[in-house]
Amino acid sequence: MNILDKPAPEAAEALVGLMLVRRLPDGRVIRARITETEAYFRQTDTACHARFGRTKRSEVLYHRAGTIYVYLCYGIHWMLNLVTGPEDDPQAVLIRGVEGASGPGRVTKYLGIDGSLNDTALGEELWLEDDGFRPALQRTGRVGIGYASAEDQARLWRFVAV
Repeated sequence: MNILDKPAPEAAEALVGLMLVRRLPDGRVIRARITETEAYFRQTDTACHARFGRTKRSEVLYHRAGTIYVYLCYGIHWMLNLVTGPEDDPQAVLIRGVEGASGPGRVTKYLGIDGSLNDTALGEELWLEDDGFRPALQRTGRVGIGYASAEDQARLWRFVAV
């Protein structure tokens, strides 16, 4: 089973330790180990962009596992998410950190990722590699979701390599 075919909370946990690889437009390749992820799971998750149903913004979340979802946060920072689970079941994993860049806005800046990758598939420009490394993990609450319900804020769907 492909790691992204899993429900977002399971995929978020499994992604920590994998290599995220970016081929830049100039041909250079950057490899960065994923150190932190966060899961967003279905329309019932009040922290998920799909909480309002299928909209222009959330449509990508309903696509196939392995689709890249990139959006602009606060009009400043690009956020990289990988769609997980079955098609038409909106869920994704936010890549919050990689070695060399802590924080989702720094991740996209470090890897040269912007909105041009939104709604594309993992492949020639961005892909995952598994070299077998599995770090110890800490599960915590998600960050920056004060608008979500108390129940959804309390979910331990953030995974950090320790």
